[in-house]
Amino acid sequence: MRCVWWTLAAGALLCLPGGAGLDNGLARTPPMGWLHWERFMCETDCGKNPSGCISEQLFMQMADMMVSNGWLKAGYRYLCIDDCWLATQRDENNRLQADPTRFPGGIKKLADYVHARGLLLGIYQDVGKATCAGYPGSQGFYELDAQTFADWGIDLLKFDGCNYGTLELLEDGYRRMSIALNRTGRNILYSCEWPLYARRLTKINYTEVAEYCNSWRNFDDIEDSWTSLKYVIDFTASLQGELVAAAGPGGWNDPDMLVIGNFGLSWDQEVTQMALWSIMAAPLLMSNDLRDINPRSKALLQDQEVIAINQDPLGVQGYRLLKIQSFELWEKPLAGGSLAVSVTNRQEIGGARLFPLSRAMLWQGLACKKTCYLTQLLPTRYEYGSFNATFFLQLSVNPSGTVLLRVD
Repeated sequence: MRCVWWTLAAGALLCLPGGAGLDNGLARTPPMGWLHWERFMCETDCGKNPSGCISEQLFMQMADMMVSNGWLKAGYRYLCIDDCWLATQRDENNRLQADPTRFPGGIKKLADYVHARGLLLGIYQDVGKATCAGYPGSQGFYELDAQTFADWGIDLLKFDGCNYGTLELLEDGYRRMSIALNRTGRNILYSCEWPLYARRLTKINYTEVAEYCNSWRNFDDIEDSWTSLKYVIDFTASLQGELVAAAGPGGWNDPDMLVIGNFGLSWDQEVTQMALWSIMAAPLLMSNDLRDINPRSKALLQDQEVIAINQDPLGVQGYRLLKIQSFELWEKPLAGGSLAVSVTNRQEIGGARLFPLSRAMLWQGLACKKTCYLTQLLPTRYEYGSFNATFFLQLSVNPSGTVLLRVD
């Protein structure tokens, strides 16, 4: 058993086993890519909004941007369709079909276009009778829909949980779709929203969820705001006793999309999301407009040293170690005995504040027992250099901002 020593604020130590996700060979590190929902939602009027409607054109343009602007090279491989791609009815053989006006070539043509550029295509469906937006759901058609996705060349399925009926139908549907996807023989990463919906009705068995899913949402849709981001962070921390133990290669907790590069976050808040999503070993699925993203946000999202923390092969989800005087200290054990550390200033008034970071606060599994090397990665890169057991550092952290460090 891989053991994660988690030091609680109260001083207690917990040994958390690293999770083992769905054994389909996929998602050995958190998936990275782009997903349309938060930025483009369910815009289907291509006459009034031709550049922002859910259409074949939108995804082809995003695919081109992912290749030409360095996103694929940075690790973002999955181009994902969310709700509202569907026609309002299944075809005469009960197979799903794309809206013929907005996707005139069908999903197979789009998948071929995406694959030709070295990308992978994700699609959306729902465990219930209808999707959240009211399009045909998969209930009663799990095996047929799984085979349809495989025939089209789909590489990821985001499986929502609206209109499911009973808890038994919800859980059975998630299990059946997982089995059906694997039986197609195609590698299809399975992204579930099982805990998000089941939590309202029962306690979540994360061991079982991880047996069937490669990633899973635990709470509501993220929005383009600091208020929403704080909610997700706080929710994750409040459940970390369950969530950290469940995550690991093959299966990841999904706190939802990166909204960096949109409208609602300040620069410091964008840094906070990127830092904590990396610490939390979260799927890095952007929802923004890659055709018009500011250079600073782009550089943050493509920062290879930060991405390396998220993609670390040890596969441990980070956790909140300490919460004191409006500061939060998070850490994530890395391969080789290294460590990622973040300090967030949750105060939203005044200027930068100083946080006293000492070696004694950090993970006791650090390989560097005597001397370590400390590098600040965010908000700007700075090498502090070597430090020993008596090391003490005053970190300056802006309101709603985060400092991200790597200890080697």
